[in-house]
Amino acid sequence: MQLLLKYFPNLTEDQIDKFTKLEALYQDWNLKINVVSRKDIDELYLRHVLHSLAIAKIVDFKPGTKILDVGTGGGFPGIPLAIMYPECSFHLVDSIAKKLKVVDEVVEGLGLENVKTTNKRVEETKGTYDFIVSRAVAAMPTFVHWVKGKIAKKQNHELKNGIIYLKGGDLGEELQNYKTATIYDITDFFNEDFFETKKVVHLPLKYKG
Repeated sequence: MQLLLKYFPNLTEDQIDKFTKLEALYQDWNLKINVVSRKDIDELYLRHVLHSLAIAKIVDFKPGTKILDVGTGGGFPGIPLAIMYPECSFHLVDSIAKKLKVVDEVVEGLGLENVKTTNKRVEETKGTYDFIVSRAVAAMPTFVHWVKGKIAKKQNHELKNGIIYLKGGDLGEELQNYKTATIYDITDFFNEDFFETKKVVHLPLKYKG
């Protein structure tokens, strides 16, 4: 928890309470349904929560923003972002039901009212969103294909509507056809060694009506 306060010193009491409860909820549910590796559970705040919140260093979501989390797995980056932005709505989608079982239990345990989950492939999910977030579930061309037609028309942020992707390693080849993509080094925001090769990629996408 101190790790989060180091980078987000203005968290409210309610946010601190929820982020504190997060660890026990994941530890408990992970024993029943394994969605996070043992090493990752031991470093939950570093490897999952803080990593997810790198997105909050790129864009400060305004109240009413709609965000889709694709391939959310155990609820990342969606759940930490939902705690950080209680006035935004988050739709967490994953094709694996057992992972969403854990997500649903954590959401209920934290009393998060701004999160809904869907057990489907993203291509089968309806609706449009200001931003689509994810943690490296596929190469960017595949991911762009999956989320086609899901970007909202109205722009409410300086950062253009589109994909915000957490990814590691060399992205040159993967992004060579996306000239509008911006790559942010997470080490510009967080100084832990874990983030050395990790990036946030923003790719604006046009509304297709």
